[in-house]
Amino acid sequence: MDNLATPNAVRRIMESHGLHFRKSLGQNFLIDGNIRAKIVQAAEIKTGEQVLEIGPGVGTLTQALAEAGARVVAVEIDKQLVEVLHHTMRAYPQVQVVQGDALHLDLNAFLPEQTGYKVVANLPYYITSPLLMRLYEELRQPEIAVVMVQKEVAQRLTAQPGSKDYGALSINIAYYADATVVANAPKTVFMPAPNVDSSVVKLTSRPFPYPAADARTFSATVRAAFGQRRKTLRNTLRTLVNDPTAVLNAAGIDGSRRGETLSIEEYGRLSLAVQQALDS
Repeated sequence: MDNLATPNAVRRIMESHGLHFRKSLGQNFLIDGNIRAKIVQAAEIKTGEQVLEIGPGVGTLTQALAEAGARVVAVEIDKQLVEVLHHTMRAYPQVQVVQGDALHLDLNAFLPEQTGYKVVANLPYYITSPLLMRLYEELRQPEIAVVMVQKEVAQRLTAQPGSKDYGALSINIAYYADATVVANAPKTVFMPAPNVDSSVVKLTSRPFPYPAADARTFSATVRAAFGQRRKTLRNTLRTLVNDPTAVLNAAGIDGSRRGETLSIEEYGRLSLAVQQALDS
C-alpha cells in the first residue's frame, strides 16, 4: 500500500472515488508523515494493542497505526469514506472499519473487556470537547489518548489555574488524565487547510491525585462553578446546593472567589463538600 500521508495520495483517492471534502463534517485530512509519526510515537503502540480511532478519513493515520502493530477500530461517520477505507485498508486485516457517529455509537461494544486500549485520533474540531468528555465519562478509561485538536483547545486542556484558557474542560479532563502537548501542527499539514493551527495532545490516564468525590459529582461541581463565569462561587453554586456558604466553608474555600481561580486540588475538596451536602 502506498504511503497515504502525502498530498498526492489523498488527492488521488478523493478524485478516484469522486468525492469532495465535507466541511460540515470537519474533514481536514493529515498529509504530513512527520506529524503522523509523532502521533504514533506518542501513543506508545505495542504489537497487538487495541486502538480506537475516530474520524479516520481516508486512513492516513490508520495505516501508520496498523503498521506499528495495533489492532484498530476506525469509526467514521461518512458512509462514502467508509467505502474508501475498505479499499485503502484492504492490506491491513487488523483494521476494523465501523460506520457511525462517535458521539452516539455504543463504542464499548468494540473495546476489549479484559485488556486496556488507547485512543488515537485526528478529531473533527466541531465535536472535540463533547467527544473527549464522552470518552472519559462514558467509556472505560483509555490508557493513553493522543488527539489532534485545534490549538486553542490544546491550550485549554493544558491550562493552569488563573490563566485565560483555564476552564471546565481543563479541570474535567484533569480528573482523569495528565495532558501534555507533544507537537504543533500548522494549517499546511492538512488537506484542505483549516482556518486554524492545531496541536497534538497526549492524555495519560491516572487516578485523580487528590481526595475528591465521584466523577459525576465532580463534573457537576465544575459545571456549576463555571456556569456563570463572572459570578462568585457563592452565587454560582446555588444552582447545585441549597446552602453554598456551608459547602464552601466545609471545603475551606472563600466564597468570593471565582471558578477559574481554584486549583484541581481545591475542586476535589469542593466536590467532596458538595457530595456531603447532596447526601444529607
